[in-house]
Amino acid sequence: MAEMHTLAFEIGVEEIPAFDLDSATKQLERLAPAAFEGARIPFDRIEVFSSPRRLIVMAYGLPEATEELMEKYKGPAARIAFDEAGQPTKAAIGFARGKGLTPDDLERRLVKDVEYVFAVKQIPAVPVISLLPAILQGFIEDIKWPRSQRWAAYREVFVRPVRWIVALFDDQVIPLQFAGVSTGRDTWGHRVLAPGAHRVNEATDLIKVVRAASVVPSQSEREQIIRDDVAAIEHTYDLVADLPAKTLLEVVNLSEFPQPLAATFDESFLQVPQEIIIDAMLMHQRYFPLYDKKGALTNRFVIVSNGNPACQETIISGNERVVRARLDDAKFFYEEDLKQPLESYVEKLSSVVFQEDLGTVLDKTKRLVRQATHLAADAKLSKADARDLERACYLCKADLVTNTVVEFTSVQGVMGGYYALASGETEQVAQAISQHYRPRFASDTAPDSVVGQFVAFADKLDTVCGLIAVGQAPTGSSDPFALRRSAIGIIGMLDAGLPVSLLPAIDCALDALMADGISFNRTTAREAISDFFIARTKVILRDEGLPIDAVNAVLAAGVTEPALIAARTRALAAARASSPETMTDLATAFARADNLRDASLGSKTDTSLFTPEEADLQAAIDAVTAAIPDLLNQGDYVRALEKLASLRAPIDTFFEAVMVMDKDQTLRENRLRLLNRFVSTFKDVADFGELASS
Repeated sequence: MAEMHTLAFEIGVEEIPAFDLDSATKQLERLAPAAFEGARIPFDRIEVFSSPRRLIVMAYGLPEATEELMEKYKGPAARIAFDEAGQPTKAAIGFARGKGLTPDDLERRLVKDVEYVFAVKQIPAVPVISLLPAILQGFIEDIKWPRSQRWAAYREVFVRPVRWIVALFDDQVIPLQFAGVSTGRDTWGHRVLAPGAHRVNEATDLIKVVRAASVVPSQSEREQIIRDDVAAIEHTYDLVADLPAKTLLEVVNLSEFPQPLAATFDESFLQVPQEIIIDAMLMHQRYFPLYDKKGALTNRFVIVSNGNPACQETIISGNERVVRARLDDAKFFYEEDLKQPLESYVEKLSSVVFQEDLGTVLDKTKRLVRQATHLAADAKLSKADARDLERACYLCKADLVTNTVVEFTSVQGVMGGYYALASGETEQVAQAISQHYRPRFASDTAPDSVVGQFVAFADKLDTVCGLIAVGQAPTGSSDPFALRRSAIGIIGMLDAGLPVSLLPAIDCALDALMADGISFNRTTAREAISDFFIARTKVILRDEGLPIDAVNAVLAAGVTEPALIAARTRALAAARASSPETMTDLATAFARADNLRDASLGSKTDTSLFTPEEADLQAAIDAVTAAIPDLLNQGDYVRALEKLASLRAPIDTFFEAVMVMDKDQTLRENRLRLLNRFVSTFKDVADFGELASS
């Protein structure tokens, strides 16, 4: 059995940003196997390791050399490749050139009694070690970083300055240079616990040497260490830690030798709203708060140290001083903010630009108040709810200029709720302000109250309408203002039963923008905004697993309200699943009539010309036409579909008994008008032609 070899490759750098490191690790997990396969180098397995200061690729079971290959390509028939004199034609010359050969190199072979020309290429075996420099160079250069940098006088770019490179094929150093650094055998250990160079003699030794240098080189292993140690702290203090996935990932990739430690802060700080404390710990310091079994925040928290375990007391003390300073600031800002009522901050929003074409946040606030009046009327809110809605819209952005939110930005809205209660506003107003940024992402919940949902609706709609109106709609994967997320939030609330219509609200938002003197084409903007919401609705329903032809059938009927699109699409999909014969009846009946109708003739029929079958069909159409509007108003789409399906029998009888395209023009046109009338019965529910073609 041929001897197998091991490759060890490590890029040593200054500390890589945590999320960039996670992305690079995942990229290498794809890049490395693809690179070896592209170079025809077989391998047993490839492992990727990483820590804040290194990226490592280990490849095991590499051969001494690639396999020798014989490649054969079939070309044109010989009679086409060569003329009668045996000279190569353009076909032969082009085929040979494409394979890196001359026409003289082509071979003739019989295939089912027909002679063809073949290009046969012998690819010799190549020593694997000779291919590795280019592959390893690719590992460095092919990683995509959000931002890269140059350093010193080097032209090469990387996420952070490269300080060392280990590249070993068994015990041989693979020659490679990048940004002034040449490959060698020395890796570097943990900055505090094992500083300096550590020699790697064999490729198989690299991970062992790195571990011996107090570096945990696996992201998943570091995470498990943190989780296990945090669990031990939870058990010790009978508390529960909050480990948000994003913060946990960041902490995992900030440490090479993680050590979770329990720390405390003064209990007096718990008088400050807990959201500020949590923000200070999670967002600013990457500490994990601890809660009691009832969910109340405690004055204990977890830090993840990357220092010397022998210095735990010093590390804990230092971090406690840091958090004390942050919480002192938070307490001071909070108390200062409470000295004025929330309303006093509203006018200060005139100094905060919302968007250069859309004015200030104060301008936006006034538009929200205008939208509140419209929404209250459309939803027929009580006077108390309407008053709370208008008040919440007026105050919802006021906390943006408070000291606390300026310093701790993630608590915007939340602090407004606290300040509203302290200022004597109703609980509903305070809750609406606190929750109006929700839903913030796909799985997030909507505000708890209808008033809160309307504030969130108005805020998101003003943003969507304003930015699309001034030409800032999302393009491709670019959505800098998160308009798609805002639209999804609005659609979700409407779909859940928020009692308001979208299109009139869009009109109100556009009116408010025009009243502010913002210049745009209203017709174009309205159409673009409506299309934007329809497109988002289609994506939501597709992701829900609903058939696209059912979505298209509803849209083709001119339905534009997201809630109606969703409800009718689900009804069509449910009918197809539970009563396929009903859907067949619907589609067939519609298709037969739709194929013959002539819309230019209108739908006013002359009943004196009817045969009994025509009279029966018109009576059935009239009955269904009368019933459909009430069923749609009640949201009973299933019964509406059943009513339409009942037209299958009379339309079949009509076609069996009547010659539609009669030679008599008067009879023919009267029957076509009857078919027009039949098809128009379907128009408010769905265009079943879309289903008929599926």
